[in-house]
Amino acid sequence: MSLAVSLHMLARAPRPGQVKTRLIPALGPEGACDLQRRLVERALSRLGDGFSQRFLWLDDGPDTALQALAEQHGWTVVEQPAGDLGERMRCITALGLVESDAVMLIGNDCPALSADYLMQARAALVDTPAVLGPAEDGGYVLLGLRQNDSRLFSNMPWGTDEVLRLTQARLAEMEWRYQLLPVLWDVDRPEDLPRLASLGIQVG
Repeated sequence: MSLAVSLHMLARAPRPGQVKTRLIPALGPEGACDLQRRLVERALSRLGDGFSQRFLWLDDGPDTALQALAEQHGWTVVEQPAGDLGERMRCITALGLVESDAVMLIGNDCPALSADYLMQARAALVDTPAVLGPAEDGGYVLLGLRQNDSRLFSNMPWGTDEVLRLTQARLAEMEWRYQLLPVLWDVDRPEDLPRLASLGIQVG
């Protein structure tokens, strides 16, 4: 079975003082902003092969440099819809399923996310309605879906260590089969920064 899967990356536009705020004590507002830009650029240049469409959903209007890089690598830049994170994800999923058999939602906070990992998620979606890429902090770095339901996104305590557990519980309540991929780490706090060096990303 061959699926047309669209890839959707949600990202905050790099604005000093408005992104990676938990890293500002370690990096300063400009350093945290620079890291955000580099993480988005890394994802745009390394991810996306094998998808029917690729979208970069920015939260704050266009960014000329990111737009140019995105277009160079075959991504379409779009402004995120209104609402909290859950409503934005629900809306993006609904829009993606209009033209694709399945959608895959990712952020830019996980530099360990690889093309191979995305291919594992694609393969999982052939057999199951949903796939989750767990994060060490109790959230998830990837959500793949072949169908949409607002229960996956509403009244969710985003940014807490309960997100993955609650998402799994709701999938079980809905009787949706799903697959879990290997656990990855993302970059949100100063203690996450040393791991970036292992990926060749220098900060500070």
